[in-house]
Amino acid sequence: MQKGQYRQTELTLTAAEANRQALVFVLPILVLYLVPYILLWPGQLSFAAMEGFVLEHGARTLFYPFLMLLVFILGAVVHELLHGLTWAVFCRNGLKSIRYGVHWRYLTPYCHCREMLPLRPYVLGGLMPGLVMGVLPALVGMITGQLLLFLFGLLFTLAASGDLLMLYMLRHSKATDLVQDHPDKMGCIVYSITQV
Repeated sequence: MQKGQYRQTELTLTAAEANRQALVFVLPILVLYLVPYILLWPGQLSFAAMEGFVLEHGARTLFYPFLMLLVFILGAVVHELLHGLTWAVFCRNGLKSIRYGVHWRYLTPYCHCREMLPLRPYVLGGLMPGLVMGVLPALVGMITGQLLLFLFGLLFTLAASGDLLMLYMLRHSKATDLVQDHPDKMGCIVYSITQV
């Protein structure tokens, strides 16, 4: 890339800002998912259905919160792997350009792509975990009435709200722009072709 041909725009947030702003997506996601599910399968989320579940499973239900935590932790790892594997397909150096880690202060795992990517592959990598782990399982659960699959999809769609925030921040970018993960902050740098 020739220096001077591109204008740099930094799109970054602190981890606290990202967590706070990502909450904007929570209510719309809940409405978009829960309303159709309740209309299609009206009795499944009722108090009587939950009470029946607890009575049927007895003391085992005490362990379910720990199981849910384990699913969430493993799911967070898979979420970041999906970002990295998708971006690696478009990187010259493949997986060598992908770095994983955890922001321990906020208990937030991350995936960092060291290469600059065109906008569309960058967006695809940003969307992939939410699609694979969120939207698809939720849709299948909604169509089949499989409540656990639906809830899995809902949970991991909500977990992708930070990714949605990042993609929302890129909404003014053009297809000709190049995007690079910021090396130190949460977010990216957009390189736009300057007019000659």
